[in-house]
Amino acid sequence: MSHSFPSNTGSSTCLWYTVGRKVSDKNLEQQINIKFCVKIDKRASETLALLTVAYGEYAMKKSSVFEWHRWFKEGQEDVQDDPRSGQPKTQRTDANVDRVRTLVCSGRLGVREIAEDLNMNRETVQQIVKEDMGMRKISTKMVPRILTHDQKERRLHISSDLLRNAETFDTVTSGDETWCFQYDPETKQQSMQWKTQNSPRLKKACMSWSQVKTMLVCFFDHKGIVHYEFSAQGQTVNQ
Repeated sequence: MSHSFPSNTGSSTCLWYTVGRKVSDKNLEQQINIKFCVKIDKRASETLALLTVAYGEYAMKKSSVFEWHRWFKEGQEDVQDDPRSGQPKTQRTDANVDRVRTLVCSGRLGVREIAEDLNMNRETVQQIVKEDMGMRKISTKMVPRILTHDQKERRLHISSDLLRNAETFDTVTSGDETWCFQYDPETKQQSMQWKTQNSPRLKKACMSWSQVKTMLVCFFDHKGIVHYEFSAQGQTVNQ
């Protein structure tokens, strides 16, 4: 289809029309390429990287690439549809909340992995997890051992027997040994001092942990420490 301009049309108008048509053509090409990448199972992030290499400054924005990638993956075939026509203004829909919840409950996936798998914005996924689902990520509590129900019951019975015979602890003396560093360097927190705003900042040389260790042997009863001593260099403790 040909287009003509009046004779008094300025050069700036012609330039705008040419550039605008060029950008529009580039977008259509990229939308076709996005569809192709979906067909060969390329992820949205991989598709974006390929478009950036191929089109440079004319490459589509990340949000647009991810949206088109998601629509083609959901079954859209027409590459010329208006991406905003009939689409929700926000991705925080009930359907997307359910999709995010399914992935969160399926394993230890991060926000970035979930956003890539669902072709959604990372910030949106984070808002869904924190605000819509009321969840937060916490670290695992480390315990010495995971006990079974029978092991817990056995420990309960043993502890109950020990409490019933607590008076026998008065005659028990126990001992233990441990390795001690010859010295512990003072930390930055321990060396902090109150100063005024104009006072010079203190300086402290870095110190490493002591490479020399000494074995401490300690004996104690129910009242406290009965005896302790540091073993001599080269001496071993076997019982």
